[in-house]
Amino acid sequence: MRTNQFSRLLTTFAMAAGLGVARPVTAAEGAGSSETPATRRVVVSIPDRKLALLENDQVVGIYPVAVGASVSPSPVGTFTIVNRVSNPTYYKPGKIVGPGRANPIGTRWIGLSAKGYGIHGTDAPASIGFAKSHGCIRLRNQDVERLFARVRSGDVVELHAERTAETAQLFGALR
Repeated sequence: MRTNQFSRLLTTFAMAAGLGVARPVTAAEGAGSSETPATRRVVVSIPDRKLALLENDQVVGIYPVAVGASVSPSPVGTFTIVNRVSNPTYYKPGKIVGPGRANPIGTRWIGLSAKGYGIHGTDAPASIGFAKSHGCIRLRNQDVERLFARVRSGDVVELHAERTAETAQLFGALR
């Protein structure tokens, strides 16, 4: 019974925050099991418009992203992943879009501890590499599906507004 109450509460929260909800993802659906869990960290460089996934301080993936437009910038700082939704429904005042090709948040939602912000897919893959989002970090659907399969609630997400020594090392020369 408590699981159902939690799911309803999560759904209500997500809808109020403008997030899509389909179904919770269980830990068993995750990135395989091992005896010692990986320490994961997602690093996003806003100026590079790239995201790196690190496991145990080793790069396991780098993806191009869209970041917040100048009128709706991406938040900056260190956050955690608070929820993960597969095939989400998009909610906006006056508009609801179910899972499918026309869904603005694509096939996956990875919610951040910054309320209303997340990492998600897109129905506009041509926007990747540009400052075009409403503040979220947007990936191609196939890329967000790969990322989604590896990350978990509680993982750290760092959003950097300026290049650091680490982002320069991760992403190379600024384009």
